[in-house]
Parts: sequence; C-alpha cells; structure tokens
Amino acid sequence: MFALQFEFLLLPLAYGSRNTILLFSCGLTRINVFIGNLIFHGLTLPPSSHTSIVTRFRIKANAVRIYILHCPRFFYGAVPMKVWQISSFGIDNLELNDLPMPHPAPGQVVIKIHATSLNYRDLMMVLGKYNPKMALPRIPLSDGAGEVTAVGEGVTTFKPGDRVAGIFMQNWLDGSPHAAKQKGALGGDIDGMLAEYVVLPATGVVPVPTHLSWEEAATLPCAALTAWNAVVRSGNVKPGSTVLIQGTGGVSIFALQFAKMLGARVLGTSSSDDKLSRAQKIGLDAGLNYRTTPDWAAWAVDQTHGEGVDLVVEVGGSGTFAQSLKAARTGGTITQIGVLSHATEPFQIGPLLHKQLQVQGIYVGSRTEFLTMNQAIEMHGLKPVIDEVFAFQDARKALEKMEAGRHFGKLVIRVQ
Repeated sequence: MFALQFEFLLLPLAYGSRNTILLFSCGLTRINVFIGNLIFHGLTLPPSSHTSIVTRFRIKANAVRIYILHCPRFFYGAVPMKVWQISSFGIDNLELNDLPMPHPAPGQVVIKIHATSLNYRDLMMVLGKYNPKMALPRIPLSDGAGEVTAVGEGVTTFKPGDRVAGIFMQNWLDGSPHAAKQKGALGGDIDGMLAEYVVLPATGVVPVPTHLSWEEAATLPCAALTAWNAVVRSGNVKPGSTVLIQGTGGVSIFALQFAKMLGARVLGTSSSDDKLSRAQKIGLDAGLNYRTTPDWAAWAVDQTHGEGVDLVVEVGGSGTFAQSLKAARTGGTITQIGVLSHATEPFQIGPLLHKQLQVQGIYVGSRTEFLTMNQAIEMHGLKPVIDEVFAFQDARKALEKMEAGRHFGKLVIRVQ
C-alpha cells in the first residue's frame, strides 16, 4: 500500500463554476475527479464541505489511498480538450482552441478520437464554399475513429474501450434517403471530428473492422461508404463488369478496391502518370493521362471493344459528365458522387435518353450500409490507401495538401 497526497498538485483554477473536472495520474492509470461529486471510475462519493476528503479504492492490484484537498473557492474550472474550429472561413483562419471535455447524456457515448481523415467536402466547408451560411464556430471534418471512453444511461450497444467511427449523417440509420435523415451531418450541420474528444448518440457510431489501424479506420465514414454505394448498391457491379474511375482521390481509390473485390475490370483516368502507376500496383487494369489525351471517353470505349463501360464512378461533375455519357455503354450506369469541375460544354440530354442510361446521385449512405460495408472490408482484409498522416497541430497543412490535389488516396490527421 502506498499513499499519494495531491494538495500541492492541484493548482488554483478559475473561479465560478461548480462543474469542475480535475485530471491527475497516479502512474498506473488516469483518474477523472469531479469536485463536488467525486467519481473514481464509477465509485461516487457525495459532495462534501470538509476541507479534505479521504477515499480508498483499487487500481489493478495496488491499493491506493488518495488525499484530495477540497477547496470550493479555489478549485473551480474545467480541464479542457483541444479542438480545431472554423471561426471564420479560410484555412489560415482555422483555430486550435480549448473546450470543456464532453460528458454523455442518456443514449450518448464519449469517444476519444485517435485519427480523422479529410474529404473534399471538408475543404469546401473550411473555405466557406460548401455552405457560406454555416453557423460559426464549427468543428470541421466528418470522418474520425477512436475508442469509447464513457457511455450514458441506457446505452447497451457500446462500452468503454470499444473501437468505433461516427456515421456521416447522424440521423440516417436505415432505409432510403429522406430530407430529415440527411440533416445532422458531422462537420457541417453539427460539430465534426477534428477534436480530442466528441460525444455522439450511440446510434450515430459503428464498430470498425478489427484489422484496421486508427488511421485506416478514420477513412471509412464518407469516402469508403460513398464508393461502396456507388459500386455495390447502385452500380450493381458483378464479376466481369467494367468500371471507369476518375482520378485517384479517396473515393476513386476505394471504388477501385471494391470493384476489384467484386471481380470487375477497372479503367482509370488521372492527370499524373505517377499516380496511374501507383493505381496499377493496387489493381487498376488500364489507365490514361487525361492531360495528354483529353478524349478519355473514346479511350474507354476502345478499351471495351466499342461497347462502353458498365459503370462510371463520376466525381468531376459538370466538367466531366458529357464524356461520362459517351464512355458508358447502352443500358449502363453513372453514379454521380462529386462536383469537382466546371462545365466546359453545354449538357446534352440526348445521349442519356438514347443510351437508356441510369444516373444515380450518391450522398454517402446509412448506418446499416456502413455496417454491411465493414463486414465486407473485414472479410476480404481490405486496407485503405493512405497518402500521408499529419500531426494534430498540422491540420492546416493537411487541408493545404487537399487543396493542391497532390494526394493519392486519403489524407489523415493523427489526433492522439
């Protein structure tokens, strides 16, 4: 048995609130102390007005006696966590701030975030181009993974220590899309994942595949699920199908991986020969540099003996859609998942009708689809492709690389 006395470790904090949290370490584990209502890993002691409180409890095999000086007039305040916030639009205006640690209400879980990943939407949010009327400040980024540290009353599906990721749309749990389900998107409608801790409804998280690292798991909520629904649900890809991907960003690389997993032949375009070479190493069957050969639709048709491809995973939007119409076979499918480019020619509806094409917009997916995708990822041992991992304090640099378009696959920020 040994004693630790903390009178000299607890420094005076700000006056005012009685919702005070003090964190300290006994060398074996971290202990949360709530002054006024002390909680030691679930052991609750009533509030006390005495100058000191003595309690005894066990940590692993060691009995510890802890003396805590309780001086309400001095030990008020809150242990903060670090978060990045959009205070005003622009990468340079992103601020690293302190906020109080979250605590779970009934039905909620607190997650210690280990890693987050970037999507093009996140960049547009920070720049103010996605929703210029978004209420500020806002914690950005929709995608992140971490471990549950606390659960609220009534939560039975998760426990502390579980490895989880948040779902992109917190209200879309199952079924077809609906306007109400698409509200509550992380990093937009509500605060996102670029924080040391977040609190979410238990229904708004899913377990992550056990073989993935934190960084790999953080890439799944938006890019992976978007690609899954573009290729599997709406694309209806089968063994022998031919799929055309555009570029080598996060969604396109996931689409390549899922299509190959299903036995498809995959064609791809990029502005970089080096990126095409890297894509071929993970399964791309044939690639074309669209800067040197702008008519990539004709190339895709030629690659399919004049038929056209079964599926185009369309990320460019109005600037590439006309060529996607040409590249798709009669009766083929275009899954529209991005708007990265501007129109260079008027849109012609004729090919859409004459070729009887199916065009399906893809906006991520539901919690149920996330769970299904994770099962497939785990069964096949699929590993996300990560271009670079940034430190938490370098979040601005990660966004700058996203803006420059230099990445291959996913950009990740390691939080803690």
